Amino acid sequence: ECTYFTMKEIKRLYKRFMELSLLYYSPTELKKMSRPTLPPHIIATMAELKVNPFADRIIHVFSDDVNGCMTFEGFLNMFSVFNEQAPRDVKAFYAFRIYDFDGDQYLEHGDLLRTLERITRRSLKDEEAELIITKVLEEAEMDDDMKISFMEFEHVLSRAPDFLSTFHIRV
Repeated sequence: ECTYFTMKEIKRLYKRFMELSLLYYSPTELKKMSRPTLPPHIIATMAELKVNPFADRIIHVFSDDVNGCMTFEGFLNMFSVFNEQAPRDVKAFYAFRIYDFDGDQYLEHGDLLRTLERITRRSLKDEEAELIITKVLEEAEMDDDMKISFMEFEHVLSRAPDFLSTFHIRV
């Protein structure tokens, strides 16, 4: 009910989840499990995440426990959010969580720096990175606290028409 996939697509994702499970569990172990989970290092082998600079953050946000393990429900939720049919507000919520490295409900200097380093693969000089972070904060934050709340983040995304087309993973 809470997915943007058809039943056929859900079945295809379930098959994929089970194939990935076989990389970690034996068929006998898997049959005994009522709710198998995938460890993060197995999820990270997926082609869709291998080249994504935020793969570890994506896995963390959609995982079901502190170790980063993911049930099929988390796996399905991850692909649902990155589905082209997912609405902007759902994508914004999860994008914010992915970029909020310290989990404090704000995007502050450290979060922005880590995001920028991943996007640019650390190719910027320190001065360039600082200039970009300053400009982002000037543009996005509205209450002069030098951090971006989720509401401020949503406001910025409302002015970014390409956000929906770039925040997806093809299945």
